[in-house]
Amino acid sequence: MKASDDYSDIISMPHHVSKKHPPMAREDRAAQFSPFAALKGYDEGLAETARLTQERVTLDEESAAALDEKMHILKARERERPLIRVTYFVPDEKKAGGEYVTVEDTLRHIDPRLMKLHLSSAEIPFSDILTIEILQ
Repeated sequence: MKASDDYSDIISMPHHVSKKHPPMAREDRAAQFSPFAALKGYDEGLAETARLTQERVTLDEESAAALDEKMHILKARERERPLIRVTYFVPDEKKAGGEYVTVEDTLRHIDPRLMKLHLSSAEIPFSDILTIEILQ
């Protein structure tokens, strides 16, 4: 290795301090080397596009009749506050479709006027309900 390649000629020299410019704060120096995202929000947008949603299922006549029968049974047992399992559709706020959610909860009230099923933790429109099971 040559003498000029090992920096031996400048290694013992004092560190240069500018007389014109004050030293930069440590935080500002660190910010110079932080990652730069030229396309801010691109990764989030890409993840949102890749996120899958489900289509809403339209019940056939037989399934709709079975669901209607369960609703009549629940209405008759409403005062008992039975434990039920409901699978229902939750529309996606950002794109077409949504997802089906299944919840086990206590029935509080069936509101035929507003067409909603009131549980302890949720209110579900009749039109979003796919299935109901009476557990207790």
